[in-house]
Amino acid sequence: KEGVQTTESGLQYIVLEEGNGEKPTASDRVKVHYHGTLFDGTVFDSSVDRGEPTTFGVGQVIKGWTEGLQLMSVGSKYKFFIPQELAYGHQQRGQHIKPFTPLVFEVELLEIVK
Repeated sequence: KEGVQTTESGLQYIVLEEGNGEKPTASDRVKVHYHGTLFDGTVFDSSVDRGEPTTFGVGQVIKGWTEGLQLMSVGSKYKFFIPQELAYGHQQRGQHIKPFTPLVFEVELLEIVK
């Protein structure tokens, strides 16, 4: 697909909007808005739908997020295509994420929380 970039690990992403803030490191905490779907479009989690951004440590989430967030500048919005080995692998998560499921996330990096 046009505009898709692939990292060495297999993470794929499209830059929807490029921000001009700083980029987080693996040890930073960030505030984001995100919308998570399966490849068929089934929504399994969305801070956007809840109307409430979420805050977490960059290094405390699935590998695809840890890697992807460090590519983003504050103010950016990316769409990530996360292969199962950078997501939950063989683990099931909730009713929608079966073992070995690749995931799609639209992520907006709102701020690095100091």
